[in-house]
Amino acid sequence: MPISVRDETAQNPTAAAAPADRGMNRVVFLMALSVLINYIDRSNLSIAAPLLQEELHISNTQLGTLLAAFFWTYGLMQIPAGWLVDRFDVKWVFGIGFFVWSMATATTGMLRGFTALIVVRVILGIGESVAFPSYSNVLGRYFSEARRGLPNALLTTGLSLGPALGILIGGKAVGAFGWRPFFIALGLGGLLWLAPWMAWMPKRPANLHRASSQSIGIVPILRRRSAWGACLGQFAVNYFLYFLLTWLPSYLKRSRGFTMDEVAKYGALLFLMSAVSAATWGKLADHWIKAGATPTLVRKGALLIGHVGIGVALVLTALTQGRVFIGMLALTGVFLGIACCSTWAVAQTLAGPHACGRWTGVQNFIGNMAGWVAPVLTGFIVDRTGRFEWAFFITAGVAWCGAISWGLIVGRVEPVNWEQSASHSTIIATPAASPSVP
Repeated sequence: MPISVRDETAQNPTAAAAPADRGMNRVVFLMALSVLINYIDRSNLSIAAPLLQEELHISNTQLGTLLAAFFWTYGLMQIPAGWLVDRFDVKWVFGIGFFVWSMATATTGMLRGFTALIVVRVILGIGESVAFPSYSNVLGRYFSEARRGLPNALLTTGLSLGPALGILIGGKAVGAFGWRPFFIALGLGGLLWLAPWMAWMPKRPANLHRASSQSIGIVPILRRRSAWGACLGQFAVNYFLYFLLTWLPSYLKRSRGFTMDEVAKYGALLFLMSAVSAATWGKLADHWIKAGATPTLVRKGALLIGHVGIGVALVLTALTQGRVFIGMLALTGVFLGIACCSTWAVAQTLAGPHACGRWTGVQNFIGNMAGWVAPVLTGFIVDRTGRFEWAFFITAGVAWCGAISWGLIVGRVEPVNWEQSASHSTIIATPAASPSVP
């Protein structure tokens, strides 16, 4: 007999979350660590970009294409990945994806042709595509609204520490040993993560598997105005994030004249400030919601502050010099952390436990179109103008448009009543006697 969405979540949406809140802390730690590895692996090419560009004799536009290749499949695979993690056991789906992206990273260090590098970056995108749908699946199923702020902030902390450590350590390693050993060590070393994941992540209960097989489809999600607002907002978040991930090292070296050691130090500063900011804001968000503040006020407030602030900071970064410039880099990191730490908490709340993987897949699919645009457009602008200022101004404008999307298109941050929408979707509702998920 099909399982009713109402019986599982609508009457008591935190019923399944409470036990996991008490026993899943080490899984949250592993997920945060995997985000760190994820973002080192996807941003490592930008660290190697100055040396790689000289070795392969490619233009800025070609380099931008190489930096964007990861996002082609990463974005396109988001909706299938969301379906996979909701339909099958996330333990195995994520484990397989992690293995694929780690091997792609290691293989990158063994390749020499431009085309071969494009292909392996495409494979990297396929492997990493399961990551954020998996995170939302776990947090949406096992953590209550008032407990999601800190876990999501820890994921953002890992997201920020990945590029920070990648730039800080990777910049020095690439300068000392070359970029190829750096990629091989990262890929093979990352595989060590798989052992604790397979040991600590519990299997999905059989009755939960049956329930998820009757879960919400993609079409009902696409009919929600809040889903489109979140998708457009995610595009803006990813645009300024990927602009910084892919071009910041080259900008610091070529436009500001920094050495590789200085690139490592100041690039890491931005992302370290983002990590501190995200962890702090995530903890405060949980505290405010427990004290009675609405998720709408807390989550959307963070997104508005983050988007408006990072737009201002990016403009000032492009226009300032000396110590003020370093301060603007740090301020950019602060607003980056605030902006990023609430995006998936919004998706998890709106979608509910049985659609959070698919909702995240849809949101990340639209959002990661920014990865197709930002690296290539930036390279094109730099080739045409010989300067980076216009790339910073465009990125700031995208950030401000994102603030409008989160603020005006996304409605109240509260769970969607999927059963109420059943007559317009594929949800199957059944009598109250249906078994529920413990």
